[in-house]
Amino acid sequence: MNNNNPKQQISIELGENEAQGTYSNLAIITHSPAEFIIDFTRVVPGVPKAKVQSRIITTPQHAKMLLRALQDNIEKFEARFGEIKIEGHSNPQFGFTNADSSEKIN
Repeated sequence: MNNNNPKQQISIELGENEAQGTYSNLAIITHSPAEFIIDFTRVVPGVPKAKVQSRIITTPQHAKMLLRALQDNIEKFEARFGEIKIEGHSNPQFGFTNADSSEKIN
């Protein structure tokens, strides 16, 4: 079967508020059979409570595609700027964690 449909171009608009970005130094990842949920938070030293700044809900397939895209970009970054070191991080309570476990994801 011959598919003559050209690939559709998608125009992505970045709003002024979204362009500012949101800083996060902790992400908590949970999942169900149908979706992955990533809660991005900002932990401040000395403050016992952290508020979720942003929640992303996505399919398992898109989560895996995100993993691959991040890996590709990390490899490109490290080829240009050197290895990103995470051992001996100054505060081990910050970072990415799996909500199903108390283990930190390195």
